[in-house]
Amino acid sequence: MTLTEFLSDRLRRLILQAVFVMAGTAFLHATGTQAGILLLLLLVWFFALIGTQAVDFLKCRSRLSELESIMDGLDEKYLFAECIPTPQNAYERRLLFLFKRAGRSMIGAVSDAQAANREYRAYVESWVHEIKTPITAAELICRRADKESGQKLSVELTQIKAHVERALFYARAESPEKDFLIRQISLSQLVDNAIDNHRSLLIQSGLRIETENLEQTVYTDEKWTVFILGQLLQNAARYRNEHPLITFSASQLGEQVQLTVSDNGIGIPAHELPRVFERGFTGSNGRSRGGSTGMGLYLCRRLAAHLELLIQISSEVEKGTQVTLTFPSRSNLTKS
Repeated sequence: MTLTEFLSDRLRRLILQAVFVMAGTAFLHATGTQAGILLLLLLVWFFALIGTQAVDFLKCRSRLSELESIMDGLDEKYLFAECIPTPQNAYERRLLFLFKRAGRSMIGAVSDAQAANREYRAYVESWVHEIKTPITAAELICRRADKESGQKLSVELTQIKAHVERALFYARAESPEKDFLIRQISLSQLVDNAIDNHRSLLIQSGLRIETENLEQTVYTDEKWTVFILGQLLQNAARYRNEHPLITFSASQLGEQVQLTVSDNGIGIPAHELPRVFERGFTGSNGRSRGGSTGMGLYLCRRLAAHLELLIQISSEVEKGTQVTLTFPSRSNLTKS
């Protein structure tokens, strides 16, 4: 608290006191009190006022500093009301009582919301696992169908699986620390797994894959990283041009490893690039080609943050899109 704040808080009180003092002085002067005595009384009142206000200001500032220090030292700020020291007066006691009531109400609401979120997450995960059974059955039926129909159905089933997978990862992203394991793994294995998971879509799209210098090892979670790479493959297939090509190339950047995923697709307009990682943003390409949910790159950015993986994107219309993943070194990881 500054002195200006303190005085502005008590301005009305000070003005009222000054009015009463001036009125009293005028009354005493009218009844014949000597000017010297009036001046002495005014000086006594003035210095008494200055002294009491100074003491009040120092007490308030000290009290606020103490409370701010307690707040700064708390990891869980909502427990502030439970950690406030003994109130110094009746006003503080009443105020603290109200703070505690509000805090308990908030903690109860947060607990209910967390419980509901856990139930929803459990339901989504259960639904995802249940839906995999009919999807697998449908894939088996596709194999018995004629070649052309089987390929078309297989591509659609691949899209369904991709949507289901996004729903699962979106649910798991709420509490990621329980669902990922950082370990050393080769880039080639991660890329191969992502390609295998989307083989039907890639074949149907005529997407050609090239790899370069993937004999690198990185520290990451295999399942989450394969999911991110899968989203990039799906985007390359959806927004492809004639003779589509996607290239995976890696390079060493000090102790870090960079994986660049490039395609020769239709590209992203420059004014849309800053928003491609926003939840639900589909852009002009998504609206024109359909099938976009605006969740793929959003989840990529969110999962990458938990993996301490830097993800960057650049693009040029009609020339393609380039996504760069920078994997952290083992020594820079804060999670393991």
